[in-house]
Amino acid sequence: QVQLVESGGGLVQAGGSLKLSCVVSGRTFSSYAMGWFRQAPGKDREFVATISWSGRSTDYADSVKGRFTISRDNAKNTVHLEMNSLKPEDTAVYYCASPAIPWRLVASVSEYDYWGQGTQVTVSS
Repeated sequence: QVQLVESGGGLVQAGGSLKLSCVVSGRTFSSYAMGWFRQAPGKDREFVATISWSGRSTDYADSVKGRFTISRDNAKNTVHLEMNSLKPEDTAVYYCASPAIPWRLVASVSEYDYWGQGTQVTVSS
């Protein structure tokens, strides 16, 4: 049983900040990269950020580079997404995900087997 639980979403004004968290259980968390994805109504789920098993390597979608920061705390089985300078176009349900293959840094939605329930982020103008 692999379980991912996101938290931290909410309503924020444009230019504001939010920090999302995801707690993972049911697997050796530190052996896997982790990813954040988002999905707006009527749109496909899209990649946001990923972080390697060690936390030393990261990758971001161009739309969030310089504004979002992904991090992890392997001792607490937790991955975070710090979101700054939020824009209305960031409004979406945000999901954390765990890939099927350990050790590798992955950014494709098709490479992730386990997903959280999502947390809503709404950015007002």
